[in-house]
Amino acid sequence: MIGRLKGVLAAKQPPWIVVDVGGVGYELEAPMSTFFDLPELGREVALFVHYAVKEDTVALYGFLRETERTLFRTLQKVSGIGARIALSVLSGVSTDEFARLMQSGDIAALTRIPGIGKKTAERMLVELRDRVDGIALASSSAFSAGAVPKDPVAEASVALQQLGYKPAEVARLVKDAAAAGDDAEQIIRKALKAALR
Repeated sequence: MIGRLKGVLAAKQPPWIVVDVGGVGYELEAPMSTFFDLPELGREVALFVHYAVKEDTVALYGFLRETERTLFRTLQKVSGIGARIALSVLSGVSTDEFARLMQSGDIAALTRIPGIGKKTAERMLVELRDRVDGIALASSSAFSAGAVPKDPVAEASVALQQLGYKPAEVARLVKDAAAAGDDAEQIIRKALKAALR
């Protein structure tokens, strides 16, 4: 199993990143919470890794913070939640904010995260309310480069669709969020904030 990778950041196209470790490029999927804090290409990066084996694939998920990986794993223990929805949660809210939503029982805010309906939000509250306190406390103490167009608006649109937003919703979010001179990460960050209002 792979628990941690340290190497050179070779590519980043939301939500995919490639880390070169001794000449081997590891492709990982990462939530936007990690993506926003990545260093520039060519710089060294260390990631906590979740290694997932399914019937026909092996997938790697990368996180800058241990608390994010812990929440990612915890979320998947809830019936009906897989890696895709867990990444959407981490892309939409911080671990601290998620803990706050759990403690306050804010179902309306949870259902604004792509892939989470009312029943799933209710299940999360029942199954995770007691577990997320430890994650929040710990956090307070503690694709290939040519696959996506280089246009920041197009890049942001692709990333948001991969997070589960519908094309029409993506078009609206990106139109409202994009300002002159913004890169894809800034557009994504603003769009996610707007989506959760």
